[in-house]
Amino acid sequence: MAARADAASAVVVHDDRAAVVSIVVTTYTLDRLKDVCELLDTISGQSYPHIETIFVGETSHELCDRVRAHVQANSISNVKVVFNDRVKGLSGARNVALCHAHGDIIAFVDDDVLLSPDWAEELVKTYASYNIAIGVTGAALPAWQGESMAWFPKEFYWIISCTGWFQADGVRPVRNAWGMNMSFRREAFHHCRFDEALGGNMGAVDGSKMGLLGEDTQISLKLRNATGRPIVYNPTVKVWHKVYGYRLRSRFIRRRAFWEGYTKAWLKRLYRKGDVMDAADLATEYELMRRIMFGFFPSLLRDFVGNPIITWRRFRLAADVLLHVALGYASALLPVLGEVIRRRYGPGAELRSKEDRR
Repeated sequence: MAARADAASAVVVHDDRAAVVSIVVTTYTLDRLKDVCELLDTISGQSYPHIETIFVGETSHELCDRVRAHVQANSISNVKVVFNDRVKGLSGARNVALCHAHGDIIAFVDDDVLLSPDWAEELVKTYASYNIAIGVTGAALPAWQGESMAWFPKEFYWIISCTGWFQADGVRPVRNAWGMNMSFRREAFHHCRFDEALGGNMGAVDGSKMGLLGEDTQISLKLRNATGRPIVYNPTVKVWHKVYGYRLRSRFIRRRAFWEGYTKAWLKRLYRKGDVMDAADLATEYELMRRIMFGFFPSLLRDFVGNPIITWRRFRLAADVLLHVALGYASALLPVLGEVIRRRYGPGAELRSKEDRR
């Protein structure tokens, strides 16, 4: 990790001008309008004043119109509302936003997060303190729809796009930023943009149109490779990610796990050793797997007597996730097998489980 800058408290860029943070928010459906409006409210309440927001809507001009109406009605300043008429999907929408962003730091957050009041301030301080960093990512804490959902184990928080599975107490370098709460210096995008073949999870609230994920991982690896500069994680740059009920249903969990495995194998096959991604870049996944096998599963045995219902629920979740990650990984490596299995989990496919028929 690079040494802290002498003037860590001076939140400025090279010409002594306060750094501007561009916050990119993208949405694909009117169903997320309430979430977007609540997010915009947390942006307007930031302790750091030098912010612009770029909202990109897809599929519905009405969505953009209603976001504009909320911005005007609540006097939220410096917001650009753009309709994506190019390549649809998360990556395409974020690339559209890059054409409109003028900040020194360009940040990306999911449309269903809430920012902590000092999120932007902590973000800019992190860049000032670690001058060598090309990107900064932060924590995502679960905002459960109901308290009964809190049984969900931290080792599998990546299923719900939260960071509890990642163990780090302070600032540290990481392999990649996480798309629900990530940022890069403006100059990073002189090297590359988001791969529009990825980000296929955008398109349905219940996850029924999932596809290749990992746009955040790929752009992070490309930028580290192109610049030789690290990406750092700072837990004080935190958001709360809403966890709605559908994210804990078997249908969503299986699809998410399948496409996570598929994407990891796809990226590993695409980028051979010595290029952007090599075997060492899966160290994060290997470490998590060790935690699950030697920490999580033994803890289930200890907890079974005291709370058998929750313990059984966690065991079923873990078995389901690991099976579908393995299926996804195998499907990407074995094209014949992949063609058969991918039809079941591909965009628009319907899982034929008993739960889905109810």
